[in-house]
Amino acid sequence: MLYCSSTLGNKVQIKSIIYCFANGRNQDAFLSFAIGRKKSTSSNASLRCVYLFNPKALRIYLLVAVTTAAMLMGCSSDELMLALSTHKIQAGKDSIAKKLTLQQAIDSRDALAKFIYGSLFDWIVEQINKSLEVGKQCTGRSINILDIYGFESFKKNSFEQFCINYANERLQQHFNRHLFKLEQEEYELDGVDWTRVEFEDNEECLNLIEKKPLGVLSLLDEESNFPKATDLTFANKLKQHLGSNSCFKGERGRAFSIRHYAGEVPYDTNGFLEKNRDPLQTDIIQLLSSCTCQVLQLFASKMLKPSPKPAASSQPGALDTQKQSVGTKFKGQLFKLMHQLENTRPHFIRCIKPNSKQLPGIYEEDLVLQQFRCCGVLEIVRISRSGYPTRMTHQEFAGRYGVLLSEKQLSQDPLSISVAVLQQFNVLPEMYQVGYTKLYLRSGQLAALEDRRKQVLHGIIRLQKCFRGYQARSRFRELCNGVITLQSFARGENTRRRHASLGKSCSAVAPEIPDEQLREIICLQSAIRGWLVRKQLKMHKLKQSNPVNAKVKRRSGRKSSDMKDVPQEQVQALPTALAELQRRVLKAEATLGQKEEENTALREQLQQYDAKWLEYEAKMKSMEEMWQKQMASLQMSLAAARKSLASDNTPGGSTPMKFLNIVPDAGSGRESNGSLTAVNHLTKEFEQRRQNFDDDAKALIEIKTTQPASTVHPDVELRKLKMRFETWKKDYKTRLREAKVRLNKLGQSEVEKTRRKWWEKISSRVQ
Repeated sequence: MLYCSSTLGNKVQIKSIIYCFANGRNQDAFLSFAIGRKKSTSSNASLRCVYLFNPKALRIYLLVAVTTAAMLMGCSSDELMLALSTHKIQAGKDSIAKKLTLQQAIDSRDALAKFIYGSLFDWIVEQINKSLEVGKQCTGRSINILDIYGFESFKKNSFEQFCINYANERLQQHFNRHLFKLEQEEYELDGVDWTRVEFEDNEECLNLIEKKPLGVLSLLDEESNFPKATDLTFANKLKQHLGSNSCFKGERGRAFSIRHYAGEVPYDTNGFLEKNRDPLQTDIIQLLSSCTCQVLQLFASKMLKPSPKPAASSQPGALDTQKQSVGTKFKGQLFKLMHQLENTRPHFIRCIKPNSKQLPGIYEEDLVLQQFRCCGVLEIVRISRSGYPTRMTHQEFAGRYGVLLSEKQLSQDPLSISVAVLQQFNVLPEMYQVGYTKLYLRSGQLAALEDRRKQVLHGIIRLQKCFRGYQARSRFRELCNGVITLQSFARGENTRRRHASLGKSCSAVAPEIPDEQLREIICLQSAIRGWLVRKQLKMHKLKQSNPVNAKVKRRSGRKSSDMKDVPQEQVQALPTALAELQRRVLKAEATLGQKEEENTALREQLQQYDAKWLEYEAKMKSMEEMWQKQMASLQMSLAAARKSLASDNTPGGSTPMKFLNIVPDAGSGRESNGSLTAVNHLTKEFEQRRQNFDDDAKALIEIKTTQPASTVHPDVELRKLKMRFETWKKDYKTRLREAKVRLNKLGQSEVEKTRRKWWEKISSRVQ
């Protein structure tokens, strides 16, 4: 309020009016009226007033209250008394001042106080909205909080409770529309398999209140326009026109009841008409416009401002505003609020009253359950359990979670991508529904998708980080190389310029020397420098070989003596020979260093081969042990096969073979011989393969001793030998199993044949 008061001129006066009304003294701070046959003084000294009763008219005596009210409003006390105690009636060009009765003066005072209080409240809200609108203009978004009226039901309910409960009905309809109607309509329109949830709709109660021309508000406005209408006539009209409505119930006298969504509430029509009219005379509006307080002038200017469709009266704006009743204004403001709510995305918070005694720590189950049923909380819980709170279009879902597919989707349709993502993450079919335009998911189904998406995005960001770092380093190296190249060019150019200038200065200062003498000096210097270099090299590199050093000394001595004996003509050929010798020395040094590096590399390679060979020997030993175990198991299997063959060839214990002299036929003999031959072949092949594998293993072991520098890779040969062994092992097991099956079949066929012949012999004896 202090911030709002700073936007207008006289801050002290505006703050005083705001404090006055904020403290709830909107009536007593202005005037106090009373009736009596003698003078009486109020107990409050600051609001002391003396009242006098006159049967025909009311005279107001000026005391502290009138003076305070006039001072706050910025007008004289006489003007305030005149505006509240009289009413001017325009008769043609003349105006007649009519004195008001006691009740009319009280109504006029209350209307003034209500008008200033309501206008002040609207003005403060407007200033706050203007200050908050700056942030909305910058961001384009806003968060609004609406603290709705509490549903009121007292022993005596009047016009105020009726308006509050009407606002609750309208907000409950908004609640039902968003959480019941729109929710289920969206499921049905999008082709989702859905069973409708029934709920209690308050549309009939709203039609009872606001429907035209036979609604409660319409009938109230109609009665308010009749001068002789009373609260009783209004109640009778309601019973006459609305008696057939199921939400309306007529009572005796001036009372009636309305069945709201939260329960049935009785109303008393006493004061309905007067509160709905809320008269504000034109004299009071003119008084406010003439006050020095800028806030009151602003309020009066809004009342006097002409409407878009002016009437034929002298003050069209004021008359048009006064024609609108309190109920109509309340209804218009409520519809404006609902229109604003429809353009937002609402979230609802239900406050439940725990007990009717307004005491802490007390919980009344019946009261809470009744509130749950009236507010539709139980239906909301049912819809939330069976509904799909998470909804995304196919395009949004595919764009957000399509990157999680492990395999590339052939179809780029958003619907196919969405279904593939859900199947990949094993989302149960009952946990989601696929509509025509949207994908509906139950609560908690996007957690796994979001976690996986965060991991993928984190990996992508890390990859991008590495790639961008590589690009930055590459660009930095290129820049460094370019800078170094540019610097080298600049330094070279500077050096050449300095050298040229230095050469010019030296040539200008140095004495002139003959060319022949200069060549001789250069030749001598080159010979001496070459001798010094060779001597230094031999001292560092050939200290260990003494004979060689002696030879070098003799040669150097000889060369020095030869140099002394060299004639003047051969001195010119010495620089070329010296350069050639230096080149050969440098080449020899480079070759020597290269050979040493090669020897070092060969030693390291030899050590690696030794380590690998030890490892191969260990592997070969383990392979030999494994092969021996496998050979032993194969031998045991072969022995078991032989034993089973021998047992199959012997006659059964249950068949009396001792009484028969059965000679097997040629076919059975051939079959048994073939089986024995197959077993013998398998035995020979086993022994031969065993010998071959042993020989190969020994050959691999002998590679190191026989061919240390061989190009054969033992690990490759070992892998090949192991592969051949595994292949032969599988083949041998298969053939051994087939031979065993043939032997079993042969034994069974021979037993059947012997049994058949035995029974034939017995039958012939019986005959």
